[in-house]
Amino acid sequence: MNPKGVIIIPVRWASSRFPGKPLAKIAGQTMLERVWRIARQVKNASAVYIATDDERIASHAKEIGADSVLTGSHCRNGTERVWEAAQKIKFKAGIYLNLQGDAPLTPPWILEALIERLSQDPSCQIATPAIRLTRELYDRIKNSAQNGKAGATTVTFDKTGKALYFSKSLIPHLKKQDSLTPPVYKHLGVYGYTKEALQKWVSLPPGAFEQAEELEQLRVLEHGIPIHVVVVETKGRTLWSVDNPDDVSVVEGILRKEGEICV
Repeated sequence: MNPKGVIIIPVRWASSRFPGKPLAKIAGQTMLERVWRIARQVKNASAVYIATDDERIASHAKEIGADSVLTGSHCRNGTERVWEAAQKIKFKAGIYLNLQGDAPLTPPWILEALIERLSQDPSCQIATPAIRLTRELYDRIKNSAQNGKAGATTVTFDKTGKALYFSKSLIPHLKKQDSLTPPVYKHLGVYGYTKEALQKWVSLPPGAFEQAEELEQLRVLEHGIPIHVVVVETKGRTLWSVDNPDDVSVVEGILRKEGEICV
């Protein structure tokens, strides 16, 4: 297998909470440009493409010097858009990464860890990162969920690192609440796949757990395909995705405090 991967950033204009958010400015740069620049910092990636069904986004990609691929509006999610783009791009690879376009604070070393796992472990066909929650972050997520706000997706996995289950609830349930370092892992919505696994993923029908949780990664687990969880470190960086306009100021505040990821 080619030890390097291709990063594909699936983005769309339509968003019920934040229409046009890929082109929203964050501290002087569009969010899409920030994500693209992060992807270009990944040392073991051979190429980066933006996959979109919108001409405005494709035009902006050209302005910043990014390669883009126009995909159909029929794509129901980012995985389907990545698969369509993978078939169209000139650069062929054994590893493809799906980097969401609303994650402008994702450190490059997290993507590097996924490519490394996929390239070094022949049994690994799908990989995704997770971080262990500190007690402070666990309590913050728990309080947000209790107040009706969007929390986080968590994941459990076996001793070999294969995912057991993903949930929008905090799992596992902590019967004793006095643990300083609870065994709770937050899933980061980045995926690496071999081309064969990506093709299989999009060919499968949704399952009961996927529809209940609205988490598409449960589809492959329900069909018996393992997902390898790669536990990573943030190295002091704060991770934050942009789901609504209010998140822009949050990300800008993090950048002021912690500095730019890509310089």
